[in-house]
Amino acid sequence: MTTTSAVSKAPAPGAGAARPGLVLVFLCVAGFMTFLDVSIVNVALPSIEQSLGISESYLQYVVTTYGTVLGGFLLLGGRLADTFGRRRMLRTGLLLFAAASLLAGLAEGPVLLVAARGLQGLGAAFIAPSALSLLTNTFAEGPERTRALGVWGAVGGVASVAGVVLGGLFTEGPGWRWIFFVNVPIGVAAALLAPFVVPESRAAERRRSFDTAGAVLLTAGLVLTIFTLGRTAEAGWGSVPTLGGFALAAALLAAFLLVERRAEAPLIPSAVVRLPVLRAANATAVLLFGTLVTLFFFASLFMQQVLGYSPIRTGLAYVPLAVIVSVGAGVASQLVTRLAAKPVLVAGLLLTAVGMLLLWRVPAHGSYPVDLLPAFLIGGLGLGLSFVPLQVAAFAGVGKAESGLAAGLISTSQEAGGALGVAVAATVAFSRVPALTRAAHGDPALVLAARASVFHEAFLVGACFALAAVAVSVLAVQGRRGLSH
Repeated sequence: MTTTSAVSKAPAPGAGAARPGLVLVFLCVAGFMTFLDVSIVNVALPSIEQSLGISESYLQYVVTTYGTVLGGFLLLGGRLADTFGRRRMLRTGLLLFAAASLLAGLAEGPVLLVAARGLQGLGAAFIAPSALSLLTNTFAEGPERTRALGVWGAVGGVASVAGVVLGGLFTEGPGWRWIFFVNVPIGVAAALLAPFVVPESRAAERRRSFDTAGAVLLTAGLVLTIFTLGRTAEAGWGSVPTLGGFALAAALLAAFLLVERRAEAPLIPSAVVRLPVLRAANATAVLLFGTLVTLFFFASLFMQQVLGYSPIRTGLAYVPLAVIVSVGAGVASQLVTRLAAKPVLVAGLLLTAVGMLLLWRVPAHGSYPVDLLPAFLIGGLGLGLSFVPLQVAAFAGVGKAESGLAAGLISTSQEAGGALGVAVAATVAFSRVPALTRAAHGDPALVLAARASVFHEAFLVGACFALAAVAVSVLAVQGRRGLSH
């Protein structure tokens, strides 16, 4: 394996470590934009369907294409950032994201919109790991980095919730196209400002080599895995396309492992993968984001299809959730500098599970203040408490030279977890739709009760994901650099 060490180019005047607070704000703005687009489209889907005449079966790709490309290319984006320059890849991603957002906003048909969403995902796959690795290189491991990662974790959580709020406001305000147009000036301005704010950094290798074959195999395997997960709700777990997709993805990932064993400069060094806390953090991230995406996806449908909320009312219903996530993240940022990360994470995951269990019990004619709000507040507090220690744990013991890789790993786990969560919850919940429909006999009250029952099962699946995350965190290997420290 090639020996690596972290070096940084001399920063531009006034940039870099001399103003770490400014660097943190800048990187959080870039990250916020990419996190936002994961969820901002959900509330706008009915308007997009009507405006462009997209069929319901094709509409899902407006959401899943972004997450699939983002999740599939994150590890490659992180490794490219380590090799060719983190600021360079950040600026490339920002410009690509802005251009793709413009295309999406101008789209007059479903093909261009879905293609633009894919390009957005590719730009985000360059932005997220580059920004996160620049952050970890700006702040030394310890209390400073912990606080910075706490802010980053809070931004990711708040952006995910803010997406559904802003999606409703834009859709019923200037129109759904503005959920894309708003990214254009932000992306271009950030790309132009980056050289004056953020110092360049990269991993210096004695041999400038890159595992191209491994990168292609891993990216193809991850893209196919996440795409197949996203299709299970429609095709079913036992269908030929699903089984074939998983089999081909497994073959690609197995080929990647074989190539990695012989590579002079492997894409994922074995020393990084052997870190117990990194493995535990990534497994927990899969389960936590399975819960998170299940919450947003099915709560949005429940409010509109069962409780009869409009898109803007649905978006505004998430405002308390966004606020309490921010509060929880702020509390966690303080706690993880005084306590171990592990108890904070476990407490957050338990609260998240409680919030999902409360949603499981919301009646078909439930009221917002009595039924939904308590679930959002308790679950949102748990999410805020969970995001911060999870980010801290994902970088514990990782050297500067591998920070882009660690950023790509945790981001990939989050995207894969989101796809897995929706796929499993949708399969469990929607499998009973035909039987419930027949049992309703067209009675409006029974149809409404059947819909509520379907979404209840999805929320229960989300609670199980959160409880599984608790188990992983509690059983995580303890050690000098573990979740307990």
